[in-house]
Amino acid sequence: MSWDEKSFLEKLEGAHQFPDNYTFKFIVKPEHQAKVEALLPGAEVKLKPSSGNKYVSVTMSRMMDTSKDVVDVYVQANKIEGIIAL
Repeated sequence: MSWDEKSFLEKLEGAHQFPDNYTFKFIVKPEHQAKVEALLPGAEVKLKPSSGNKYVSVTMSRMMDTSKDVVDVYVQANKIEGIIAL
């Protein structure tokens, strides 16, 4: 992965008191939208297509038990082709 997982865990723990509601934001091509939504079953999902409909912004919120659970979602998301995590 191209990011420092340990540093991200520390930042999460400094900014959140888990369990906590956490919001994930991703941008993907529409054909990968279902894969992104499958990362967080039961999450509240908001979709916003780009102006040319080439991409879709997927915002998902769900109660997460630990900072490690949040990182695990990002690790799985990283396996989706062309995904951008915000």
